Amino acid sequence: MFKTIADPADCEVRSLIRFLNAKKVKPAEIHRQLVEIYSGNVMTDGMVRKWVRQFNDGRTNVHDEARSERPSVVNDGLVAKLNEKIRENKRFTKRMLFDEFKQISKIVLHQIVTNRLNYRKFCSC
Repeated sequence: MFKTIADPADCEVRSLIRFLNAKKVKPAEIHRQLVEIYSGNVMTDGMVRKWVRQFNDGRTNVHDEARSERPSVVNDGLVAKLNEKIRENKRFTKRMLFDEFKQISKIVLHQIVTNRLNYRKFCSC
């Protein structure tokens, strides 16, 4: 009986898949060996097949590819418009700004005003 490995890193498992695939081991057998060593705490048979396919297509990197994050609604133009609106009426309130800029949540609006525009007194009326 083999000693099982409790918490494998993803790149470790993918490296093993790449190695066994290079030795012409079939995906089902690769998955069986992974389950045997990692005690079922490992990727599914379908994911093994996906990685084998990617390695056969020429992929060499076993690490995750960088993913783009959710695009931000806040940009420099929006911050400038917000600053302009505040300068028009120095006695602004959160409600007035929120009604004017509906695409921004109240929390993000507050963070822009206090952190990016550095306004310290912020009326909450």
